[in-house]
Amino acid sequence: MGSDKFYNKIQHLLSFADVEINGSRPWDIQVHNKKLYPRMLAQGSLGLGEAYMDGWWDCERLDEFIHKVLKAKLDSKVKPREAFFSNIKARLFNLQKPSLCFLNCQHHYDIGDDLYQCMLDRLKIYSCGYWKNASNLDDAQEEKLDLVCRKLQLVQGMRVLDIGCGWGGTAKYIAERYQVEVVGITVSKKQACFAKELCQGLPVEIRIEDYRSLKGVFDRIVSIGMIEHVGYKNYTTFMQVVHRCLKKNGLFLLQTIGNNKSEKKIDPWIGRYIFPHAVLPSASQINSAIENLFVLEDWHNFGPDYDKTLMHWFQNFHNSWNDLKEKYGERFYRMWKFYLLFCAGTFRARVNQLWQIVLSPEGVPGGYCAPR
Repeated sequence: MGSDKFYNKIQHLLSFADVEINGSRPWDIQVHNKKLYPRMLAQGSLGLGEAYMDGWWDCERLDEFIHKVLKAKLDSKVKPREAFFSNIKARLFNLQKPSLCFLNCQHHYDIGDDLYQCMLDRLKIYSCGYWKNASNLDDAQEEKLDLVCRKLQLVQGMRVLDIGCGWGGTAKYIAERYQVEVVGITVSKKQACFAKELCQGLPVEIRIEDYRSLKGVFDRIVSIGMIEHVGYKNYTTFMQVVHRCLKKNGLFLLQTIGNNKSEKKIDPWIGRYIFPHAVLPSASQINSAIENLFVLEDWHNFGPDYDKTLMHWFQNFHNSWNDLKEKYGERFYRMWKFYLLFCAGTFRARVNQLWQIVLSPEGVPGGYCAPR
């Protein structure tokens, strides 16, 4: 009788999202273990994701299931107890302090270069592509980098800082195309090693360094997909560092996933299995951090492009699984699939955004003309 009660509760909730249990449509879930129902009610998204990893349920179009659940705001109707304690922890402690940031990074970015080599584009750009004039992932990432360069108004001979340089693809692109000098920093040893090799022969210096220890002055600064790891307690510190390192007539481009709400933590499942202690900033949190430091020149939202990027990443990952499965195993496949398709669903539901923000220390004389 108890299991029927949990089943009825979950089916009632899913009906608001037009999702059926063991239904015939691609977004309907197929349940293999009835313990899923109380687990979902008790643990929310954490229980949902872990149960998927455990093989308790499947869905032909997992991305569309997540999209429908979020559009119906079902996440707000389930309040797991653990969320309360994770909120308290995020409030009390700086979970992105220097002593933790290297460990947080290694959990995700040092998993294995072979995984990312299979999944990403030829430059290994691990951030949203720009699909306005692109039909494949390689072109979408180059279009994004071209957009970044045009927004930064790069000129030959400039000195550029790339905060969170990843595998060096951005540094390589801008050094080759614009003949600028680039300093890239990362806290991942594996990324730094790959980036140094990728950028060999170019005026690019790759450092393993936390942003808080940065010194020097640059004509331009770019940070793509890194502030999500900074933490809400450190946004102002991050912006102060950028301000200190940027020339008075310089430009700073920040690309970040954006949250519609101001939060102090990320989704519990994503936080446990994918990005420990990551936080998605809101517009108000960013605006608060730049106050008295920068002039806001441009704010560009192309969040739906991340949905498309993630779907391409998943297809690449899925198509390469035969080459990866012996090393990573079936549980990892289910975890990584849930990660990529869950995130695609969040952007499709417009719960998450993708922002490119251009800032200047004192305002561009005569105004800034934003390219698209």
